[in-house]
Amino acid sequence: MNNEISPQDTKRAGYPHELLLINLILNHVLIFIATMGLAGSYPLLPLVVPAISVSILAFIFYRAKRALTSDPSFVSAHWQICAYRSRTFLFMLAAASLLLLLGWLGYAYLGMAKVTVLALFAVAILPIMGTILTLVVLESDAMNQARKGTMPQWAAQRFAASTRKPSN
Repeated sequence: MNNEISPQDTKRAGYPHELLLINLILNHVLIFIATMGLAGSYPLLPLVVPAISVSILAFIFYRAKRALTSDPSFVSAHWQICAYRSRTFLFMLAAASLLLLLGWLGYAYLGMAKVTVLALFAVAILPIMGTILTLVVLESDAMNQARKGTMPQWAAQRFAASTRKPSN
C-alpha cells in the first residue's frame, strides 16, 4: 500500500488525527483544567469545553462523510478511522453527561447530599479521562501510520473497501 500513496495524500491523511488530538489534549485536558480553575468566579465557563468539542466532532463527522466521495481512498479511510473513534468518544461524553444531569437533578429536586453528587460526578468524569488517554495513544499511532502511508489491517479491510474514489 505504501508504494501507491503520494506524499501529499499521506500528509492529508494525518489531518483528521491531528484534529481529534487537538480536541482531546488541548480542549479536554488543558482548557478543561483552566476553566475549572475559574469556575468559582464564572460557573458557566466550563461549558465552553463541550461546546468546542461538539463543534470539532461535528466537523470530523461532516468531513468523514464528504471524504467518502471526494478524497482518495487512503485519505478517506483515515477520515473514517477518526470518525469511528470520535463516535466512541461522543458516546462516552453523552453517557457522562447523562450521569452529570442525573446527579444535578438528584441534588436539586430529590435532596441528595452534596457529597453523593460529587461522588457521582467523579464516576462520570473518570471514564472520560480513561477514554481520552486511550484515544490519544490510538490517534498518535494512527497519525504516525498516516504519515508512513499505512493503516491498521482492520481499518484497511473495513474502510478502504467502502471508499469510492481511487487514489490520484
